[in-house]
Amino acid sequence: MSSCAGAGIGGTVGARFAAGGYHAVLSRRSDTEGLNRLVGDIEAAGGKATGRLLNAVEPEGIEDLIAEVEQDIGPIHTLVYNIGAQVGNRTLTETSHKVFERRWRMSIFGLFRAAQAVCPLMAGRGGGAILVTASTAAMRGNPGQHAHASAMAARRMLCQSLNAEFASQGVHIAHIIVDGTVDAPDTLGKMLGAERFAEPRATKGAHDGLILPEQIAETYWHLAHQHRSTWTHELDARAWSDQAWWNHQTATSI
Repeated sequence: MSSCAGAGIGGTVGARFAAGGYHAVLSRRSDTEGLNRLVGDIEAAGGKATGRLLNAVEPEGIEDLIAEVEQDIGPIHTLVYNIGAQVGNRTLTETSHKVFERRWRMSIFGLFRAAQAVCPLMAGRGGGAILVTASTAAMRGNPGQHAHASAMAARRMLCQSLNAEFASQGVHIAHIIVDGTVDAPDTLGKMLGAERFAEPRATKGAHDGLILPEQIAETYWHLAHQHRSTWTHELDARAWSDQAWWNHQTATSI
């Protein structure tokens, strides 16, 4: 099992799969100390894990990691693509070409490269799963989300195309829309800062409105082990108390 991991969805999903008997390979762009801590926590709980730094926009980085895992650890059964493309709200004129292109490279081109490297291997073995974390932006564009929304929407279409080609070969691709606030220090915490990150925890409560990574991990585990007669190709997940993305008010078009 290979996962793009922070101390939120990615790391928690990796820990869940390790608890289920997988060797979890966790990758992240930076923070060796944090990556080692995630690996250490999994090993302390009796699981198997390996950590690798990965810059997803570097040429051949994704392909080399997949080849290394296949050769040194074993066949990849489940790949979790959890790389985001969020840069906060930026107007059109504030969104530079560099920012727009980098979001595209992280969100969609990286997934394309990962799929191109691993799908033929999975198909040759007759099975495997690719679980792709998405967000509300995959379904709806908002002001200030030009780079993020366009990249995430393209990711959704790529997942559909991959399913059209590889489902019949035993490869299950699931697109998971996480529509809400995730209790994740490595994503929401860094965006908001420590003080503001504490606010939703205090007002909503960790079990009353925030999306818990541990529960997302259970969902990912279920998706990776579904029978092919009932594969879920797209899943829309949110806390029970949150308003769905399609019911939110949007800006008026002129």
